[in-house]
Amino acid sequence: MKLCAILSMDCLEDFEAYDHLIEPHLLQLGWQVDVISWRDNSVDWEKYQAVIIRTPWDYQEDAPAFLNVLENIEQSSAHLENSLEIVRWNIDKIYLKDLEKLSVNLVPTLWRDALQDVEIISEQDLADYFKHFSQEQIVLKPRISANADNTFWLNRQNATQKIGEMNTAFQERDFMIQPFMEHILAEGEYSLFYFNGNYSHAILKTPKDNDFRVQEEHGGRLTTIEPEPILVEHANQCMAAISKLHQMPLYARVDFVRHQTGFALMEAELIEPSLYFNMDDESPLRFAKAFVERMNKLAL
Repeated sequence: MKLCAILSMDCLEDFEAYDHLIEPHLLQLGWQVDVISWRDNSVDWEKYQAVIIRTPWDYQEDAPAFLNVLENIEQSSAHLENSLEIVRWNIDKIYLKDLEKLSVNLVPTLWRDALQDVEIISEQDLADYFKHFSQEQIVLKPRISANADNTFWLNRQNATQKIGEMNTAFQERDFMIQPFMEHILAEGEYSLFYFNGNYSHAILKTPKDNDFRVQEEHGGRLTTIEPEPILVEHANQCMAAISKLHQMPLYARVDFVRHQTGFALMEAELIEPSLYFNMDDESPLRFAKAFVERMNKLAL
């Protein structure tokens, strides 16, 4: 029996996690699973053949420490999925620029560096952001973030009221500005899941009333869907672009919103996305088989 570590966090009490659904399939395929917090410094990674990053959903609180843990894993005999190379690339949302160069259709974005004491967000800055996108609503969020933390949904009326909060939030964080995508409220956000580059399943995430966050932890509602062909085409194009930049990851979740005549990529989640195994009965087995196939090719 081979041994695999599922990399998680100290406490998942406030989160919805579904990785337990893959454990019986992995066990049946010859892999025993240990769930380990990335903050546990006592772990001997040499005892594991593989480590799968899954639910370290507080890593953004100390990204350098998280990366240091992954470096330790990669320096051990354990095989890390997704790889440290992919994590380093995907951890900062500036990676979206690389995908855009490969013709992936993105949500329009402005990029800003962390604020310094003398460089605060001003009323004029906010006015310029609204003018740039010709929109009544915009979103500001950190380039390294998870679970919609420190994300600001602004309109022209309330924007200046949030200046103090934003300056605090972005004092040491690079950030990005996007137009608010109305289709998130009217329709929702689409997530398509890929294992070893192969499409697995898709869901539609819709926010609760008077909110824009689609995560379950914020009251978002989930529906299993059969994605329309144009959406699959966009998702496949995104996965092809990722494979041109890096080795195809073990798992990927690509999030899209309807935009103009097609769809625009919100994010390509390659570090710790929820894979919503609960939304497709066959997806846990698909994931387990994809993992074992990948490990067999590596002779692990």
